[in-house]
Amino acid sequence: MADTHASWSPDGTAEPIPSEDAIINAIGTVYDPEIPVNIYELGLIYVIDIADDGKVKVEMTLTAPGCPSAQELPVQAREAIMAVPGVTECEVETVWDPPWDPSRMSEEARLALNMF
Repeated sequence: MADTHASWSPDGTAEPIPSEDAIINAIGTVYDPEIPVNIYELGLIYVIDIADDGKVKVEMTLTAPGCPSAQELPVQAREAIMAVPGVTECEVETVWDPPWDPSRMSEEARLALNMF
């Protein structure tokens, strides 16, 4: 089952529109190299905005401003999202407000990292 739905276009073709689940699944393939948990489960993704024309905007943060992966994680997230059918553009912005803290992690991430 695909994670997209289609919208009608003037020429009669149906263009796929990516779903939030498809975007989350793509983001879930991106891991911080120092932590064995994907960036979505770590709580680094703050906003996912999907426009009807397939443009996706993501706001994400990092675990710390001095994170050694600060340059590569947003690029990897963008590349993963661009691979989702129907995504026409993707902007990944790194934000620092609110600051990340461990309470943003999913229960799955806490279990994987033994943080209860």
